[in-house]
Amino acid sequence: MTKQVIGGPLVIDGRKLSLSRAIRAGDFIFLTGQIPMQDGVPMTRGSIEEQTRAILEDIKATLAMAGCEMHDVVKAMVWLCDRTDFAGFNAVYGEYFPIEPPTRSAIVSDLLVDARVEVEVVAYKPLKAGG
Repeated sequence: MTKQVIGGPLVIDGRKLSLSRAIRAGDFIFLTGQIPMQDGVPMTRGSIEEQTRAILEDIKATLAMAGCEMHDVVKAMVWLCDRTDFAGFNAVYGEYFPIEPPTRSAIVSDLLVDARVEVEVVAYKPLKAGG
């Protein structure tokens, strides 16, 4: 099995980070943890709903680069800075996964960036024969 980097290098505030946006390994696509971004800059403001929507839109765009859609996501990992944000996060999250949502874990933790939430997903999309 070979691995394939999906998307270009991840750049934040004009700095190229030492991680890949996503990696395809066989039939699985692993996305790096996503923080809310706006025009290439981390969103340090905004409600949990706004930050969650920004993250899920970025995840949707990254999955598209891999030929996937949101319904291909099989696992999500969520980090929230404040447990009281869970209801707002969950309401927006449910809009993106209305039917047969992926498995999910969620924890409360400090983040390394000034954001309220981070989301990481794994998608499953079998490669076509010869692909």
